[in-house]
Amino acid sequence: MRKEIIMIDLLIEKIKITGAPVVVGLDPMLSYVPEHIQKKAFSDYGETLAGASEAIWEFNREIIDKVCDLIPAVKPQAAMYEQFGSEGVQVFQRTVDYCHEKGLIVIGDVKRGDIGSTSAAYAAGHLGSVTVGSQTCRAFDEDFVTVNPYLGTDGIRPFLDVCKAEGKGIFVLVKTSNPSSGEFQDQLVDGRPLYELVAEKTAEWGADCMGSEYSCVGAVVGATYPEQGKVLRKMLPKTYFLVPGYGAQGAGGKDLVDYFNEDGLGAIVNSSRGIIAAWQQDGYGQFGPENFGDASRLAVQNMIKDISEALASR
Repeated sequence: MRKEIIMIDLLIEKIKITGAPVVVGLDPMLSYVPEHIQKKAFSDYGETLAGASEAIWEFNREIIDKVCDLIPAVKPQAAMYEQFGSEGVQVFQRTVDYCHEKGLIVIGDVKRGDIGSTSAAYAAGHLGSVTVGSQTCRAFDEDFVTVNPYLGTDGIRPFLDVCKAEGKGIFVLVKTSNPSSGEFQDQLVDGRPLYELVAEKTAEWGADCMGSEYSCVGAVVGATYPEQGKVLRKMLPKTYFLVPGYGAQGAGGKDLVDYFNEDGLGAIVNSSRGIIAAWQQDGYGQFGPENFGDASRLAVQNMIKDISEALASR
């Protein structure tokens, strides 16, 4: 194993230390980036993909600097960088590296999953390593990634192999937060919703890849479906939940109580634009575009307080 500590154990340790079961989604859009940052980037690089990528980088760096002491982890969404081509992918890499420098765990939101050989390449690129001549090289080197289980065990096994070798982890899409998730995930198979069958398979995969308390194989379970979340929590007592849907998608702390186990662990809640675009929202207008990072910091503090109070009152 490359790392002396298993990443799920480190994630739990950092959650305990910060008191923040919170992950900040670094999902930047140019519309979130204040004008003064865009103008500087465009002046240096032109109104080009390189200019857009530079603006995203400067935006990310300020937010990371302002919130890194409050939270255990971040979750950069790969698509938000890939839209800017190779320059954007370079910023994704810089963001991952900078977050590691700041002591943050990085959950790469890449939602990969394909036939075995392709999944093996994805797993090597995002969690593991590749051999180049006589050298072992690492590409993105996130600590966790999100994976799509639609192709079954063939698509997941390569990730499990890398997780066991590297001490890293994955979060399997089980019940996602988007409005149309039920078109497939809620369909009945032998009288049971498909997401329950995926959950059972996730537990099976995870039983072979355990940390000290929880499995290295987690589950993505959306905050926008609290009744399903309650069911899944009972089904998956040793599975850590990555919970999207807080804030901008409508869920609040009170909706999340049943996603946690009685020990107060078992879930880490994501907020993306609710944090990184806080300066544009009601309640944070006093910061203005110049102090957007301070707005993000206060939004994180408010989120931690909301979740903590909800858990304390259950």
